[in-house]
Amino acid sequence: MALIHCNFHSDVLGLACSMDVILPQAAKDAGDVPWAVPGRRHPTLYLLHGLSDDHTIWQRRTSIERYAAPLGLAVVMPAVGRSFYADTRFGHRCWTLVSEELPAVARSFFPLSASRRDNFVAGLSMGGYGAFKLALRRPEMFAAAASLSGSLDMVCRARVEAEPEFRRELEHVFGDLTALRGSGNDLLHLARKVARSRGPKPALYQWCGTEDFLYQDNLRFRDNARKAGLRLTYEEGPGGHEWACWDRQIQRVLEWLPIPGRRGV
Repeated sequence: MALIHCNFHSDVLGLACSMDVILPQAAKDAGDVPWAVPGRRHPTLYLLHGLSDDHTIWQRRTSIERYAAPLGLAVVMPAVGRSFYADTRFGHRCWTLVSEELPAVARSFFPLSASRRDNFVAGLSMGGYGAFKLALRRPEMFAAAASLSGSLDMVCRARVEAEPEFRRELEHVFGDLTALRGSGNDLLHLARKVARSRGPKPALYQWCGTEDFLYQDNLRFRDNARKAGLRLTYEEGPGGHEWACWDRQIQRVLEWLPIPGRRGV
């Protein structure tokens, strides 16, 4: 595997951005390793960070490179600050970055597949929210998405948040918080919308610790998605909002992903 620290200019944001990228490494004699064939475009996981982190965090807190190595899977880890993967009220168009510009830029730099069946997205906490938002708003782009301890019910989060500074931050991101329900930032609404559509429907994987402060939010999303009829794999277990859980569960996500070439996929 190759680990690349990539700095690039974002036309969407009008500033310099960063992403870490893990790439399967080509070999002269590929043998029985099809992803090592030079010229092959790799299946790709876009792996998203949480509220207080950046593009380096998955490398620093987990063994994601080692976990991805036997799968022939490229992993793209972008930085988006505290944006909730949204086009924010005051002009930071991070939704447009991750949903449009980032995939195009990454594919221009690296041999990544553009096929829907080869593209997946996952994340933790704020990144779990971003992963499901990408999959539900752009189901034509992603075959599967995974959320670990995701902030999946932003309508509820905005309503119950008592800390004035964080409420102001959410208003900076989303604008009028009373308008969240039924919008493109409301995952429960998006899940129902995708379920009713005739278009493609991504497979979803969801995990949350039973001691996590976001546990009830996750139960609401689970029940909503199941009632809507989406293909959702839900799992839970002991644990809070912590890396010990996420390092373990990202391995489960990689096991679950429908990566082409695996038996039965």
